[in-house]
Amino acid sequence: MSPNNHSSALKESLSHACSDIEQTIDSLLPMVPGDDAILLEAMRYAALGGGKRLRGFLAVEVASLFGASRQSALRVAASVEFLHAYSLVHDDLPSMDDDDLRRGRPSTHRQFNEAIAILAGDALQTSAFEVLLDPETHSDPLIRANLALALAKASGSAGMVGGQVIDIQGEGRALPLNEVRRLHAMKTGALIRYSAEAGAILAGVTDERRDAIISYGNNLGTAFQVADDVLDSTASAEELGKTAGKDEANGKSTYVSLLGIDGAKAEARRLSEQARDALSSFNEKANTLRALADYVVERRN
Repeated sequence: MSPNNHSSALKESLSHACSDIEQTIDSLLPMVPGDDAILLEAMRYAALGGGKRLRGFLAVEVASLFGASRQSALRVAASVEFLHAYSLVHDDLPSMDDDDLRRGRPSTHRQFNEAIAILAGDALQTSAFEVLLDPETHSDPLIRANLALALAKASGSAGMVGGQVIDIQGEGRALPLNEVRRLHAMKTGALIRYSAEAGAILAGVTDERRDAIISYGNNLGTAFQVADDVLDSTASAEELGKTAGKDEANGKSTYVSLLGIDGAKAEARRLSEQARDALSSFNEKANTLRALADYVVERRN
């Protein structure tokens, strides 16, 4: 299959998966009457109606690669999207990045208020683990536990949250390249790596194929972040769906500030190739994942 055909197949797979993930999220967050209805409304606002669903798509696609149930994979996808949505809600708060725009519309704390946004983020985080540990996600309690443990590691102090702390502490001072790499491997890369690994966990894969998927996820996550740094410097707010140029305005060290735009683009391409190389032992069933490695560095939002 030619590269163009791979790209076309990826777009079709992404569109199909995004629709299914959206429906799954919708079913897992039903509106309820009462004084707490505003909490569900804010959770739904944050989790539905936008985003690339890259993390959820990875879980679904890797699960498919290993022959796991699509329905189970969609629940895992919804779980990781809950976790991701919570991180964005909190990231946008005035005490963090203080951003009024997310996915082309007002941030959750602007649409509601800060207190409701914080609580909606908290509830989305706990809902992520509730979904994973529900027997409906998988009949094997060990697989459910492994999914939850891996997500906790990826999203906690040694992963996403720890990376966010390094990011905050690094504002206004120059970080060396190795520290920027560590920051983003934790803040962004860990959750993307988990999303890929989750598909293998769901399928019960424990051999070198799972290691290959973890390597793929690591490189993909870093490539995604490098491309994000480039976009923050080159794309408009309309393209991004969020405020452009925030990193530079906040005095953050990025791949662009350290390598320049051309150097950062080259780094993203190198990481994309490493992600593709990690899939060398897989047959054509992994072509969508290979195309995804190209997509993350070519996208405009």
